[in-house]
Amino acid sequence: MALTDELERIATLAATHAPAGDEVSGIIATEPTAGRRVYLCSFDDADGMRSWLAVCEDGAPVTSREELREAVSIAAICEVAVDAAGGGDVDALIASLAELREREAPEGIEVAEEAARGLRAGLGDPPQLATPARLDEIGTATRRLERELDPGGASPFAAAMKSAQGAVAELQREIEAGYRLNLI
Repeated sequence: MALTDELERIATLAATHAPAGDEVSGIIATEPTAGRRVYLCSFDDADGMRSWLAVCEDGAPVTSREELREAVSIAAICEVAVDAAGGGDVDALIASLAELREREAPEGIEVAEEAARGLRAGLGDPPQLATPARLDEIGTATRRLERELDPGGASPFAAAMKSAQGAVAELQREIEAGYRLNLI
């Protein structure tokens, strides 16, 4: 089943846990460990207030704080990785590299373009499943690109990932504060 279809199915299942008037406003698909999917579902009520509920593939709500945190962590870290990869706009980078190749034809530009296209392919189009393997793939492709562009330079991607802990903690706080059930 395509992820888009799966998200529609999950939205329907998650909606059964909401009072009338609340709508599923977003879903983040995660697989913190192989074979175990958790969907982070946001709900908006009639007053625009947001709340959250994580559900498993069968629609059962997640009540374990540890399981919720694992899902939130991989979702947040993957989002940071996507945003930081290739400077944040891989398509613009690819276009700039092509323009540079046409204008100046520097040595090695084709390899850099290939690395950028590889990163773009790895990022794919939304929606995507947040997994440790996806995070590794993005990191590997980004580092390859960084090495082609500046072989001796520091990694802006690595720096972004190191600073991601604040974003992870903030998302965890937001979701736990607005969680629809008591966590154990």
